[in-house]
Formats: sequence, C-alpha cells, structure tokens
Amino acid sequence: MRAEQTTTPTENLADAVRQACIEAALTAYETARADGLCHEGAWECAIDAMRALDIGEIIRQSGVGLSER
Repeated sequence: MRAEQTTTPTENLADAVRQACIEAALTAYETARADGLCHEGAWECAIDAMRALDIGEIIRQSGVGLSER
C-alpha cells in the first residue's frame, strides 16, 4: 500500500502551466488543421499558442503566491 501523496503549491502551479500549454497547443493545432494548414504549419500555430499564454494569469488563477528573490 502506498502512502498518500500530497502536492506542493509549486507542483500545483507546474501542473496548471502544463495543462494550459497542452490545451492551448491542442486547440491551436486542431483549428489550424481544420483551416487547411499542413502538419508543420499547424505545429507552428501550436507553438505560437503556447508562447502567447499569459503565465501571470495562470499563476493568479492557481492561487499560488510565489515569493520573488
């Protein structure tokens, strides 16, 4: 039997960022393919969508307060 694992706020934030990237990439890729772009063009759209994510908003929505160093 495994011990119950807890996640840290940093892990929760990392998961939120990962999920946002996946969602943005999949949506952009599928839209680009539906619009007639080739695989390479759709992949570029997916990468651009991840680059355009508002990381600050993801942090705010996650509720994680990160201290600045």
